[in-house]
Amino acid sequence: MTSSKWKAAAVLVAIVGAFYVGVSMHQQSVSAAGGITTNVVSSTSQPTDVDMKQFWTAYQLLNSNFVMVHASSTFPTQQEQIYGAIAGLTASFNDPYTVFFPPSDATVFQQDISGSFGGVGMEIDNNASGQLVVVSALKNTPAERAGIQSGDIIVAIGATSTANIPSDQAVKIIRGPIGTTVTLKIQRVGEAKPLSVSIVRDTINIPVLDTHKRDDGIFVINLYSFSENSVDLFLAALRQFIQSGDTKLILDLRGNPGGYLDAAVNMASYFLPVGDTVVTEDFKGKQDNVDHRSLGYNIFQGNSNFKMAVLVNQGSASASEILAGALQQHGVAKLVGTRSFGKGSVQELMDLGGGAELKVTIARWLTPNGSSISDGGLQPDIQAARTLDDVKAGNDPQTNAAVLYLLNN
Repeated sequence: MTSSKWKAAAVLVAIVGAFYVGVSMHQQSVSAAGGITTNVVSSTSQPTDVDMKQFWTAYQLLNSNFVMVHASSTFPTQQEQIYGAIAGLTASFNDPYTVFFPPSDATVFQQDISGSFGGVGMEIDNNASGQLVVVSALKNTPAERAGIQSGDIIVAIGATSTANIPSDQAVKIIRGPIGTTVTLKIQRVGEAKPLSVSIVRDTINIPVLDTHKRDDGIFVINLYSFSENSVDLFLAALRQFIQSGDTKLILDLRGNPGGYLDAAVNMASYFLPVGDTVVTEDFKGKQDNVDHRSLGYNIFQGNSNFKMAVLVNQGSASASEILAGALQQHGVAKLVGTRSFGKGSVQELMDLGGGAELKVTIARWLTPNGSSISDGGLQPDIQAARTLDDVKAGNDPQTNAAVLYLLNN
């Protein structure tokens, strides 16, 4: 096994479309063809200070006494019982991002990573209260066309309540054959009653970015994901910006759920001197912290006319927060909008054998000033909200606030 690491920083196991899964997910090696292998757990050491008698007593009592009362029920196999025990042990850590995948779920997870499925094109996650929340509806997807918005709380998927349901399980329920319909019941801020939204599943093609030049001398880059090719596309966009003759830049990260960590570090490097910290992986003493630092491209160094604003909202997560936090805290850009999502933990995917996998939170992301992204996300320098009425009317007070800042500074 090589020592190289594949890392992503995106909303974990929350994609219902063809994109990444895993906020800051670690995996121990990656093949030349891009396939992913995992860290194999081979230790057989057992704790000496734990009395397992209760577990085995419960195992024996259940198998000896349990009677099925429903004709459609099936008695769990020994393997299914062991998987259930592992799932319960994992759940006892009370972390929505630490998850056990039996073989069938592990297969779905790998499909999430490879993007080899259809869906509705939205990022979902569990918030601090355990509710199933939409992080973002991805651009030009069925979810966006159906009107799904960041911050929507999904209270039911079809006839299935989402109470206490992890995002991993919700993904499996929402996913289905292309051309079929899934109906979501959502609660939305400003709406008195839950809304029913029907979405037709489709193949999801995720855009990376687009650009446009405004008439007022401001150039805009809309970045939708931190994909494998996003760095090259971002550099091309920066070339367009320079060639336009404009000196003021808006980077729009609203609704961007993240992607590859290396992409975020590379993008930050276009604005920062070599060696500046972009983000730190904090392992809380279990191993040495890892600082991810700027590569020092710093292409706007010495250009006193260059000004930048970054748009963020509750749909800006993980890799978006890493990039935005670095630019904000190193004084390169002002953040405009509303608080970001606040997803800043690092997971490692471990192979348990037999097709089962365990995803474990092993660290957290810290911004350059040492703040944990998971503790409330990033706070913008300039607060600006965008209401549902604004969206319906085609108004964008957040962009307007960024423009006002750039034109007056």
